[in-house]
Amino acid sequence: MRRMRNVKIVATLGPSSDDYDTIRRLFEIGVDVFRLNMSHGSQEEIRERHTIIRQIEQELGRPIAILADLQGPKLRVGVFAGDSEELVEGATFRMDLDEAEGDASRVRLPHPEIFAALQPGATLLVNDGKIRLRVEKCGEDFADCIVVTGGTISNRKGVNVPDVVLPLAALSGKDKSDLEFVCELGVDWVALSFVQRPEDVLQTKELVAGRAAVLSKIEKPAAVEAFDEILAVSDGIMVARGDLGVELPVQAVPPIQKRLIRGARAAAKPVIVATQMLESMIESPMPTRAEVSDVANAIYEGADAVMLSAESAAGAYPLEAVRTMNAVAEEVEKGEMYRSIIESARDVERKTTADSIVASAREIAENMGVRAICCFTHSGTTALKTARERPRVPILALTPFTATARRLCLSWGVNCFMTHGDVSRFKMAVVSAARAARQGQFADSNDTVVVVAGVPFNIPGSTNILRVAPCDERLIFNTDPE
Repeated sequence: MRRMRNVKIVATLGPSSDDYDTIRRLFEIGVDVFRLNMSHGSQEEIRERHTIIRQIEQELGRPIAILADLQGPKLRVGVFAGDSEELVEGATFRMDLDEAEGDASRVRLPHPEIFAALQPGATLLVNDGKIRLRVEKCGEDFADCIVVTGGTISNRKGVNVPDVVLPLAALSGKDKSDLEFVCELGVDWVALSFVQRPEDVLQTKELVAGRAAVLSKIEKPAAVEAFDEILAVSDGIMVARGDLGVELPVQAVPPIQKRLIRGARAAAKPVIVATQMLESMIESPMPTRAEVSDVANAIYEGADAVMLSAESAAGAYPLEAVRTMNAVAEEVEKGEMYRSIIESARDVERKTTADSIVASAREIAENMGVRAICCFTHSGTTALKTARERPRVPILALTPFTATARRLCLSWGVNCFMTHGDVSRFKMAVVSAARAARQGQFADSNDTVVVVAGVPFNIPGSTNILRVAPCDERLIFNTDPE
């Protein structure tokens, strides 16, 4: 089941894909990371899906990453006496804290923190931006608005506030419960919704306490503005284009996507492009040409992973959606145009020994016909730095830690192997690398690999040695130092 591509595929599990046979088939045909959406399904359903993934992982002997996506705070209006009302452009409309049912002139917005942050001129978006209101006057318990874009407003529709940094924590009470649950369960990544500032990420990491990696979803204008600071404290990034496209002009999203991908790559942190990538495949076995181009563009831009949401969770064709995404990725990566674009975007400021070592490994591998770069890593940092180089040869990450191997499944081009036995001596590390390359069908005994490691072993961040080694173990034992 060696993947013939470098970009990874994230697939969301749901009613269309929550049984053993479907999950196993999804993995076999291309899924690298399974997403558990905490907005849908009970904790018991999440537990069952997690158990199935780990069973498949054990049966196949191959690490599989699990990403738990937290719901985040949900801002919604109250209910209407008639279930819905029609708002007309130019009309006035009030949002307030009154518990009475709404009508054509007002509705409850049970979020005093929104009123506390609003200023005249601010925009309120309802129902994914279909209705647009401009605040004319506001106080601690109300906002009088003008309807800029009218439409039907109905019970409990979502509200977005794009112009204001809200005094809301990124974690709701439900999120905190779900966070502890999935960390105890043993997920590998936690995706944090509603990120506005780096403090949101730091609060989450304090609660996670090292039990999972934390990925920040960039879905609000405030997060775009504070991206560099958020990236610095995050382990990974998701370009969550759904809410971004609601709270920002849609034409602003593509350049933002490019900026976020390049920033994450420069920081050697994985980045996922998400939302509506193959949306039509929820109901159709074939995607649109525009969707295929969207997936291809994310791959050309250098994303670590592309994601399926409802396509795999609730759609009629989850397997076909994964096959399509896999086929697009393979086709894109076969072309020289892909290599040209990826390599022209290699803008890395190499400040450490490890940075220079992995850059040298890439150059040697590409210039000498070496079949793979083999990285020994404890924390995953060496493999991440190697992936940042986007080499033309496969990356093999060898680690004694299951958690590290699973987390690296999200990173571009990284193939994860567990090391067993004594690799405390460099010669045995080289032997382990050669065996992994042969067993994974990345090389045969006549080939060579580049081995990157840190000596002495077992010290994270100590990458300081590079060796071009044969895959024939007899040659290793005859020629390599202890």
